[in-house]
Amino acid sequence: MKNKKGDSTRYLIDDFTTQESWRLFRILSEFVDGIDNMADVPPGVSIYGSARAKEGDKAYTDAMDIARALSSKGCSIITGGGPGVMEAANRGAQEGGGVSVGLNIDLPFEQEPNPYIDKLITFRYFFVRKVMFMKYSRAFVIMPGGFGTMDEFFEALTLIQTHKIAPFPVYVVGKDYYGGLVDWINGKMLAEDMILPEELKIVRLVDTVEEVTEGISGLLK
Repeated sequence: MKNKKGDSTRYLIDDFTTQESWRLFRILSEFVDGIDNMADVPPGVSIYGSARAKEGDKAYTDAMDIARALSSKGCSIITGGGPGVMEAANRGAQEGGGVSVGLNIDLPFEQEPNPYIDKLITFRYFFVRKVMFMKYSRAFVIMPGGFGTMDEFFEALTLIQTHKIAPFPVYVVGKDYYGGLVDWINGKMLAEDMILPEELKIVRLVDTVEEVTEGISGLLK
């Protein structure tokens, strides 16, 4: 006699395996689409920051000024494609005459593409999108933001630390906002030998637009 319960379980396992296998093709297609679309983009700078920043906020204004200055030197600007700091950076990129790239992500909130994007690519998977950020950037600018910004910040640091990508500078903008975090990294992680002193040099805590643009401009020559 057939074990109905066993048959049902077997069916569910087979169905799950089939779904997971086909999901690999969707993931691969996102990589192919991303690489194809980014192939003709000039060397870029990824600018990360909060989707909740509003026009007139310091973070919004600074992101727009940084992107405008860098794009005027021929650098493409890469953002997450959404509102807030991302919108400001894409807007600055267009004003500066550079290529404005938005790597959008499907989310149930906050992530409608902003109107200042020349090249828009939408992803389903965060990890595919992260690869595109890292692969096509020569520097990273971290504006004030939340969990997503922290994720991207520490992802960049980890890949540089482990020599998986070139040792690009990571500019952290806003001493009032990030000073406590950098103090903690110094006072805890470095003091307790969780990181090496030379690894901390990756992080450049700054306060002004000029510090960012002058530092990155040297990489683009």
